[in-house]
Amino acid sequence: MLTAYLKLMRVDRPIGIFLLLWPTLGALWIASGGFPRFDLLLIFSLGTVVMRSAGCCINDFADARIDGNVARTQTRPLATGELTRRDAIVAFVVLSLIGFVLVLFMNRETILLSFGAVALVALYPFMKRITNLPQLVLGIAYSWGILMAFTAVGTQIPPAAYLLFIANCLWTVAYDTQYAMVDREYDLKIGVKSTAILFGDADRTMIGVLQGLVLIAWWLAGAQFELGAGYYLGVIVAGLLFAYHQYLIRDRLPEPCFKAFLHNNWVGVAVFAGVVFGI
Repeated sequence: MLTAYLKLMRVDRPIGIFLLLWPTLGALWIASGGFPRFDLLLIFSLGTVVMRSAGCCINDFADARIDGNVARTQTRPLATGELTRRDAIVAFVVLSLIGFVLVLFMNRETILLSFGAVALVALYPFMKRITNLPQLVLGIAYSWGILMAFTAVGTQIPPAAYLLFIANCLWTVAYDTQYAMVDREYDLKIGVKSTAILFGDADRTMIGVLQGLVLIAWWLAGAQFELGAGYYLGVIVAGLLFAYHQYLIRDRLPEPCFKAFLHNNWVGVAVFAGVVFGI
């Protein structure tokens, strides 16, 4: 039973944790002007793990009736019958409560923002039935921690922080479109919506446009926060990695598209390292 719950929370597939962690920690470093307070570092790191896990639980709750029809997801615990939808919703509630307890150690502004984070996590899985832009909702959810990092350190969100927020939203849409390209054939059959379906034959072009906008927003954010050369080097490395992703998705084959999605972890590492060495 424990193994099934760990699979439900995707503990065996931590890529989602990393994609959420790097931009959140980068914002925390910038807001702190260097190495952050240890308590904040611990809370945001644990909170990232907990809330990503909660998101996986509510996602499987929403997708319980379709995961068995998709090759990539047919071994998930709800699809195989190891766990029930009730188990998934209980796990979501418990993990969300753990996340809220962690936030209680921070200031009022950050606590108030945390309600938005939980709402976004709960909302995203159901957007796949409503709009072809569920990746945008995911982008906002995955960028919310950036705003919380600034309020946790200084109670206020400086205007330049929204450049980081926008950059991360666009980056999330780009890499989750790569992810959606893996399942596009199945999603079309079962009626699940995504940007990969919306963009159609323009998918690679749109991902490239998004990646370009991400780099511009990161560059502008660096200027606003007066970051040093190390940061810009990190952004340049991210741009080279984006070019490699374009190469991987050139034929729209599922396996290379999935590889491109996973490889975005290194984009996050590059930019985070740039922040650390650029302050």
